[in-house]
Amino acid sequence: MAKQRIVLVDDHEVVRLGLKSLLEHNPQFEVVGEAGTAKEALEQVGLLRPDVVLMDIRLPGASGIEACEEITRNFPDTRVIMLTSYAEDEMLFSAIRAGASGYVLKQIASDDLIKAIERVGRGEALLDPAVTQRVFQEVRRAVKEEEASAFSNLSAQEKHVLLLVSEGKTNREIAKSLFLGEGTVRNYVSSILSKLGVSNRAEAAAYAVEHNLKEYL
Repeated sequence: MAKQRIVLVDDHEVVRLGLKSLLEHNPQFEVVGEAGTAKEALEQVGLLRPDVVLMDIRLPGASGIEACEEITRNFPDTRVIMLTSYAEDEMLFSAIRAGASGYVLKQIASDDLIKAIERVGRGEALLDPAVTQRVFQEVRRAVKEEEASAFSNLSAQEKHVLLLVSEGKTNREIAKSLFLGEGTVRNYVSSILSKLGVSNRAEAAAYAVEHNLKEYL
């Protein structure tokens, strides 16, 4: 089986030496290059086209995040693992946005680092367990924001009308329930369809269910 070709990027030579020693004890890896800055990293990747770049986030000059973004854009077959001492949320999400395939803390055990590189080399994505929960929390928060914005153009009364539409109620039943005239309900429904960009009651009902309307009443 072909070895995974790796470039190490860290501004501390002693860190690179330690990583190189660890990786070269494993026959599946070959360290083909090293760099101490983002600029050197980009030069090494362009020249060597490695399978994996193991890169520190904090580098002199341009950051590892910026280098990661450029590598993943220009060399999509090269995967980047961000290696950092910091479990900072903003760095984590910046790394993910930059296209990093992995994000691990420098405190990671040697065996776990080996497994991380193997997995990323196979095309998987990997997060250090210490930061995984943060990602799930951020995803849940983003979903909540998206759901809330889905109904931001609707008035409180329109939301109540939409809820009843989603429960299969007719205009007459909605009018009775909300003490409104049937014509008023028709106007509300027409306004709701227009604001949500849907063409009929069934689509509006599906939209309400999909975006958890009940939580925003």
